[in-house]
Amino acid sequence: MLEVLIEPLQYGFMQRSLITAVLVGIVCAAVGSYLMVQRFALLGDAISHSVLPGLAIAFMIGADIFVGAFIAGVVSTVVITWIRTRSQIKEDAAMGIVFSAFFALGITLITVMEKDNKIDLNHFLFGNILSVTNEEVINTAIITAIVLSIILLLYKELMYYTFDPLGAKAAGLPTNLLNFGLMILIALTIVASLKGVGVILVLAMLITPGATAYLLVHRLHQMMILGSALGVVASITGMYLSYFFNLPSGPA
Repeated sequence: MLEVLIEPLQYGFMQRSLITAVLVGIVCAAVGSYLMVQRFALLGDAISHSVLPGLAIAFMIGADIFVGAFIAGVVSTVVITWIRTRSQIKEDAAMGIVFSAFFALGITLITVMEKDNKIDLNHFLFGNILSVTNEEVINTAIITAIVLSIILLLYKELMYYTFDPLGAKAAGLPTNLLNFGLMILIALTIVASLKGVGVILVLAMLITPGATAYLLVHRLHQMMILGSALGVVASITGMYLSYFFNLPSGPA
C-alpha cells in the first residue's frame, strides 16, 4: 500500500501536480462556501467563463496568462455590477449575459489563434495540471495565501454580509465594497485553478466541496474547513486515479 502512495512521488511533474491540486482544493472550497451560503453558484460559473478572453489576449501578446485572466475576471464583475445597478435586469440575468458574451469572445479568439499557433483549446477549457511548472506552483501558492489571508482578516464582515446583506448595510458596513471584494476573491480563486482544471471544471471545485459540507455542518467556518478537507482528498484521489488508470488529470 505504501509503495502505491510513494510511486507517483518519484516524478517531479507529479509532485508539482499534487501540490497544485491541494492548493486548489483548499482555496476553492473556502471561497465556494460563500457562494453556497449566498446561493450564487451561477456567479462562480459566470466569472470562470469570463476569464477566457483574458487568457487568449494575454497569450497573443506574450503576457502572463494569470494576469490576463484576472483582469478579464475583474472586468466581468464590473460589467455585471454595472448592468445590475443601472438597469432593471436582475443579477442572475446579468451574469448570464456577461459570461455568455465573454465566453463566446474567448472561444473566437482562441480559435483564430489555433490557425497560427500550436495551442490546444482543451488546455484552456479543462486545464493541464501535469504540465505545471515550478513558477506556476509558486504563483498558485501566492494567490492561495492572499485569498485565505483576506478571508481571515475580513471573516466577520464577509460572514455578516453573506448571511444578511440588508442587515450589514443597516449596520454601516460598505456592502457594495464587500460585494465587489467577494467577486475579486472569486476571480483570484479561478485564476489560481486555471492550470489545474481549466475554466469549465473549476465550477465543480468551487461548488461541490462546499455543497457537501453545507449538508453536514451548520457554521460557515466549519463549512470552509470541512469543504477544504474534502477538496484536498478529492484532488489527491483524482491525481492518483489519473496516474494509475491513465485518466485525464483535470476531470479526475
